Amino acid sequence: MDENGILRVCTASGHARAGRKGTDIVCAAVSVLLRTAVRALSGREGITLRWEAPEPGLLSMEADYTAEGMDFLYAAGVFLAEGLQSIAEEYPQYCTLMIRRT
Repeated sequence: MDENGILRVCTASGHARAGRKGTDIVCAAVSVLLRTAVRALSGREGITLRWEAPEPGLLSMEADYTAEGMDFLYAAGVFLAEGLQSIAEEYPQYCTLMIRRT
């Protein structure tokens, strides 16, 4: 997150291993949050999103914004951080969240 608390970069890597492949609730929860963020931000006015998911268990995104997209990107970042924090708190042995402010 930048100095204004706006989402700029997000990277998720690894597998939670909280269950068998295809039934891992932690992986599923993280995946849904990240994929929803990508869908909500892609094509949004005032936001330029670059993202990739080159292999299972790896997703990264980077966002640039103008004044027009700033509020939406801020809200999306708060939503994503709160959701990921909730997962990390409930399943600390399977999920770690690090938030960096630049």
